[in-house]
Amino acid sequence: MAGERQARLADRIRVILAERLEKGLRDPRLGFVTITDVRVTGDLQHASVFYTVLGSEEERVASGAALASATGLLRKEVGRQLGVRLVPTLEFIPDALPENADHISDLLRQARERDEEVAKLAATGRYAGDADPYRVEEDSAQD
Repeated sequence: MAGERQARLADRIRVILAERLEKGLRDPRLGFVTITDVRVTGDLQHASVFYTVLGSEEERVASGAALASATGLLRKEVGRQLGVRLVPTLEFIPDALPENADHISDLLRQARERDEEVAKLAATGRYAGDADPYRVEEDSAQD
């Protein structure tokens, strides 16, 4: 039962924060931020908010600083909309998922290129060593 309540609370916090960020904060450092996940502790006192930022590394750092400075305002908004007695503290954590996905994409691209090279070598390759005297060549079998 606590797990279900945690999940509902986390989902509601994610929606509230996403809507609030969509309306915008009065911080010029804040870039295009997407809330990817929220995890709430078992006692419902702490929420870890995972986010991604579209843009350069400088924009990611600036947006992280903007979220950190707006934590109080965002927690107040969450508390107002949730209506719970104790509002969880918010911790904003940059989500590493996009970087991991880029790394995996690069690895898959490299593997695909290597497979193509091996296929080219296999198409023109010959067996090493002496020819098999018992093997009938296809050209001579058709004569």
